[in-house]
Amino acid sequence: MTDSTADTAPAVDPDALPPCPACASEYAYESGALLVCPMCGHEWVAGGAADAEHEAEDDQIRDAVGNTLTDGDTVTLVKTVKVSGAGGGSIKVGTKVTGIRLVPGAADGHDIDARVPGFGKMKLKSSVVKRAG
Repeated sequence: MTDSTADTAPAVDPDALPPCPACASEYAYESGALLVCPMCGHEWVAGGAADAEHEAEDDQIRDAVGNTLTDGDTVTLVKTVKVSGAGGGSIKVGTKVTGIRLVPGAADGHDIDARVPGFGKMKLKSSVVKRAG
């Protein structure tokens, strides 16, 4: 008795598919004319046009629900944030922060400079805020 699975090759070589442009996952698969990432749900067309469009979107900083943020926006926190150092404490959900300043390309992920009421100046992650308005 022979093992038939060793003789069959997959229809599409998974090593030939590019990684996801949104999250760099290597587990992309084909779904019709699109490539799909099972990790983040991003869909794209294989080729340069979609990749160039996505690179332009990478320059934008988005909040927790996907809205594009700009300098001077007012945001509210969508989850409680623990503050380490300087007395500690936590910033509660719903705290409104006005006049934010964006810092694109921050290495630690804290891409918003803000003055939080009751805490002073600090850096926040865009994943914990939602644009108010």
